[in-house]
Amino acid sequence: MGVQSSITVISVLLILFTSTAKAQSGVFDVVAKYGAKADEKTDLSQPLLDAWKEACASTTPTKIVIPKGTYLLSKATLQGPCKGPIELQVQGTVKAPADPNAFKDPNWVVFSNVEQFTMSGGGVFDGQGAAAWGKNDCSKNKYCAALPINLRFNFVNNAMIQDITTKDSKQFHVNVLGCKNITFQHFTVSAPENSLNTDGIHIGRSDGVNVINTDIKTGDDCVSIGDGSKNVVVQGVTCGPGHGISIGSLGKFQGEEPVSGIKVSKCTISNTMNGVRIKSWPASYPGSASDMHFEDITMNNVGNPILIDQEYCPWNQCNLKLPSRIKLSNISFKNIRGTSSTQQAVKLICSSGLPCEGLELADIDLTYKGPEGPATSQCSNVSPKLTGKQNPPACSGPAQKSQLSRSLISRK
Repeated sequence: MGVQSSITVISVLLILFTSTAKAQSGVFDVVAKYGAKADEKTDLSQPLLDAWKEACASTTPTKIVIPKGTYLLSKATLQGPCKGPIELQVQGTVKAPADPNAFKDPNWVVFSNVEQFTMSGGGVFDGQGAAAWGKNDCSKNKYCAALPINLRFNFVNNAMIQDITTKDSKQFHVNVLGCKNITFQHFTVSAPENSLNTDGIHIGRSDGVNVINTDIKTGDDCVSIGDGSKNVVVQGVTCGPGHGISIGSLGKFQGEEPVSGIKVSKCTISNTMNGVRIKSWPASYPGSASDMHFEDITMNNVGNPILIDQEYCPWNQCNLKLPSRIKLSNISFKNIRGTSSTQQAVKLICSSGLPCEGLELADIDLTYKGPEGPATSQCSNVSPKLTGKQNPPACSGPAQKSQLSRSLISRK
C-alpha cells in the first residue's frame, strides 16, 4: 500500500468511526457502573478491566467512558480480540504511579490484538516520569529498558487515536508494534527537554501508520521509525523540543525487517537537536531502507536539519572501522527551509560499503548565523541529484573531497 492509499485509509476510518459512534448500543461508564473513583488513590485498574471485558464481549459497537476527574491507574492490559468495534473515551486524567519501582516490566497501558478501535475524549495519560529521568542512564545500564511506556499498541488494526494527550512518560510515550492502519490525529505528546529516552511515537514492524496534525514536545525523537515500518505518513506535525523526526537507528539487531514507504511532510521542527534524519549503526547486521521522502518542512533553530548518519554510534559502543550494511536508496529532501543552530546544516554520511543510491536534494534553503560563517554541507559515499536552490551549496565540505579521493584511489 502506497502513501496515497494510506491517506485514503484515514478517510475510510473516519467514516467507519462516525458510523460506529451512531450505532453504539452499549456505554460502559467506569464510575457509574464499575465503581471507579477519581480520588487519585483508588486504583482504576480493576474497574477499567471489568468494563473492557464486558464491552469486548459485545457483538455490537460499544463505548467505555472514563469521566472527567483524576484517577490513579497501576497498570492495564486491554486485550482482544473483541467481538465488535470498541471505543475508549477518556475525558479525565489517568496517572501512573510516580515511583519507577512500582513497575516490574516496561508496560503501563497496553492495547493488544484489537480490531476497529478508537480512543478519544480529550483526556490525559500522565506517566509521572520525573522521578525516573534522573536515574535513566542507558549508556551504562539497562535500567531505562525496564521503565514503562505510557501507551503500547500491539497488533492493533484499523484504529483511530485522536484528541488524547500523553504526558511525562517514564520511557517512550507511545510504542506501535505490529499494527495495520492506525492513525494518530490531533494527538499531543508533552514532556520537558530533559526527559531522557522519551520518544514521542515509536513505530516498528507496522504497515499504514499515520501521524497527522500532532504536537510533540519531548526529550528524544518526536517520531522514531524502526525496522519493518511500511507506508508511514507523518504530516502536519509540530516537533520541539526533542531530537527531531528519525528513521532508525537500524542494523543493531539480527533479523531486522526492511523499512519502506515513509513520507514526512508539512512539518515544523523547532529548537531540536536534529531535524529529519536517517541513522544506522556501523558494523551492522544487513538490512535496507528505501522510498523515504521528506518534503515541505520548516526548521527553526534546529541542529543538523538534514542528516543521514550511517556511522551512528552513541556512547562509542560500536566499531567504526566496519561500515554499515544497511542499504539506503530512493531518498529525497525537498523544500526544506529555515534556520540551523549548527554550521553544518546538511550532512549526508552514507556507508562506505553500501553507498546511498537515488538521493535527491531539491530547494534547500537553510541559514546559519553563528560566528564561524555561513551554513555548510558535508557528503560521504553519495552523489545526490540536485535541483532548485541549494543553500548551503551541496556536498561542498571536506568529506566530499575525501570521498572523491577514495573513488580515484579505488579506480587505480
